[in-house]
Amino acid sequence: MFDTIVKVNSVINDFVWVKIGLFLLIGTGILTTVITKFFQIVHIKEWWMSTIGGIFKKESKVRENNDKGGVSQFQALCTALAATIGTGNIAGVSAAICMGGPGAVFWMWVAAFFGMMTSFSENVLGIYYRRRNKNGEWSGGAMYYLKDGLGNYKGCKKLGSVLAVVFAICAILASFGIGNMGQINKIVINLENAFFTNFGLDFGYAFGNVKWTSLIIGIILMIIGGLIILGGIQRIAAVAEKVVPFMAIAYIIGCLAVFFMHIDMVGDIFVSIFKFAFGVDAVIGGAVGISIKEVVTQGCKRGVFSNEAGLGSAVMVNASSNVKEPVKQGMWGILQVFIDTFVVCTMTAVVVLSSGSINLETGIVNKGVDDATLVANAFGNSFGIIGNIFIAVSILLFAFTTVLGWSHYGCKAFEYIFGEKATKFYRVFFVLMIVSGSLMTSSIAWDISDTFNGMMMIPNLIGVVSLSPMVIKITQNYVDRKIKKKDVEPVLSYDANIQAETAKAIKEEN
Repeated sequence: MFDTIVKVNSVINDFVWVKIGLFLLIGTGILTTVITKFFQIVHIKEWWMSTIGGIFKKESKVRENNDKGGVSQFQALCTALAATIGTGNIAGVSAAICMGGPGAVFWMWVAAFFGMMTSFSENVLGIYYRRRNKNGEWSGGAMYYLKDGLGNYKGCKKLGSVLAVVFAICAILASFGIGNMGQINKIVINLENAFFTNFGLDFGYAFGNVKWTSLIIGIILMIIGGLIILGGIQRIAAVAEKVVPFMAIAYIIGCLAVFFMHIDMVGDIFVSIFKFAFGVDAVIGGAVGISIKEVVTQGCKRGVFSNEAGLGSAVMVNASSNVKEPVKQGMWGILQVFIDTFVVCTMTAVVVLSSGSINLETGIVNKGVDDATLVANAFGNSFGIIGNIFIAVSILLFAFTTVLGWSHYGCKAFEYIFGEKATKFYRVFFVLMIVSGSLMTSSIAWDISDTFNGMMMIPNLIGVVSLSPMVIKITQNYVDRKIKKKDVEPVLSYDANIQAETAKAIKEEN
């Protein structure tokens, strides 16, 4: 039965991610880039100054939050980054290069370039179709723009409602796997290797194949997670706001240290990325070549897996932002993909390609290389055991903050189906499942949740594509008002009451 589950999941996963998902993802990215007239390039100054620029301006309000039912724009970004910057940025990038060669990095960049505008569009729709729940909190996400956006088209009411429920169910299931147990399992494995195995420490087994160290680490993580997650989005956002900038900057500095130790290889590294972007030929000695399909698939899939553009997941926290303009939150979505892929994933790629484990001349991975420990070994070769500890701590922070972010995603999806009162049960159960992640000895939970992750993507992208005319309307309205300084009425919400309330607040601010 176990083997049957694995085989069935493998077939579905391949269909969802490779045969449909990647084409739909890239296609949607190209579509949203074209319909917004290459917003990520044409208006780069606007989105850069409205996001990163706003963080450092004294008069900026991106870090302020006077909305009891929401979080600040900066907190929304940090919480979204908390969920996206995870093991995919370390192990995922390593796997992409090992399976697709150095050229996979190029396709990561391509997917991210177009993914910027997919993320932008998701967030624009998320803000436009959000509403307040009975507790006064903002609730938004693919569920709502599928039901109220797509469902508003003639003959699409039932379709929109069904797709919204499908998305929510897949999000809930994915939150327990890829957003919880899978991340915790990676944390435990790396902490055990760095702090116990490397020092020859072994405390035996608590029961069965479960080590005492795994159980204790799992319980500690469950307690810490419970203190944060049970406090709701405000507490999660408050923690993310402090931890995410620190962990990202620390990791980037560590990667730069390795990079400068191999500065003489920088030319060869980037040459290999572009040289092998269209496949790797078989070389003398029986090495197997890597097809262009494999390079593109691994680069795009791992890139999307990391930045989540197109999955519709990050929309659920971005919709909680106190922002009034949908386009402004869309611009934070662009920045999220930029930081995750162009900065963090690129840093990991540079470390991997400078490690000596990849032949930059042939693009083939050296024999005996394990993608799961590749980055740790690269740091270990440069800094000894300190390097291994650094990666273990990085994965701890990356993966644990991912758990925090996904707890909110799953909670909002659970709320959509079962109502606000049921979210307390979800949070408690989610926290208890953290221990299960520490005890996992099989990757089946991770593999199945990866499939549900992909299944979230399909209804979400159907919603984004079908509502692209609304994205055009909202974006053009913002450009006309804010950039071209035209005197036109703002387009802010599908709900007449929220539209009037928000428009009034914007007038008062101006």
